[in-house]
Amino acid sequence: MVGPRSWTGLFTRSSNKRNEKHGDYSLSPLQEQRLLRLQARLQVPFDENRPDHQEALKALWRAAFPDVALQGLISEQWKEMGWQGSNPSTDFRGCGFISLENLLFFTRTYPVSFRRLLFKEDGKRATWEYPFAVAGINISFMLIKMLDLCSAKPRCLPGINFVRLLGEDEAAFDVLYCIAFEMVDAQWLAMHASYMQFNDVLQATRTQLERELSLEDTQRIHDLPAYNLLYQ
Repeated sequence: MVGPRSWTGLFTRSSNKRNEKHGDYSLSPLQEQRLLRLQARLQVPFDENRPDHQEALKALWRAAFPDVALQGLISEQWKEMGWQGSNPSTDFRGCGFISLENLLFFTRTYPVSFRRLLFKEDGKRATWEYPFAVAGINISFMLIKMLDLCSAKPRCLPGINFVRLLGEDEAAFDVLYCIAFEMVDAQWLAMHASYMQFNDVLQATRTQLERELSLEDTQRIHDLPAYNLLYQ
């Protein structure tokens, strides 16, 4: 059961505490190229009038509910996926098109995990569950802030190490998103959380991710300990 519309405020609050800054460092040409491409993705707003954005949203519905015909881009059906209202485009305003790309990557790359989380199949669930789609948007937003991706170059240790992982795999951000979503659900269950505690769950997830991204022996995104939570 999805919580009330007031969850938007809960989900968009974040800690103002910044990660410790690190000195200047150099990027390889490949790392710089991939970081710039990722940062360009962050600048794309969701546009409900663009046919490719409309098709991406329809593709997400088909992946989530392959046997249910979508009545329209504005429909009460969207609430079944955890959007706040009948028009998902209003929820994208806080993060842009990349948050939809993240959800699509999740369902296409790790479909078992995607469906387990969408339908809340694991563990003893709360009476008021977190809304899946809106949670996904806030996970995208949290990662962007955590990795300091809006700076010319990340200045925090997790962000610096992430750029190194990005040099090894251009899909590193999307994979990290999937990992983070699994971690959020695991934290939710471990904390026996309900909807008013979602911000605490998100902060706990961020803290754990920062710890894992600070490990010196992580060479690839798949080396993160929490990667083992994912199922394809």
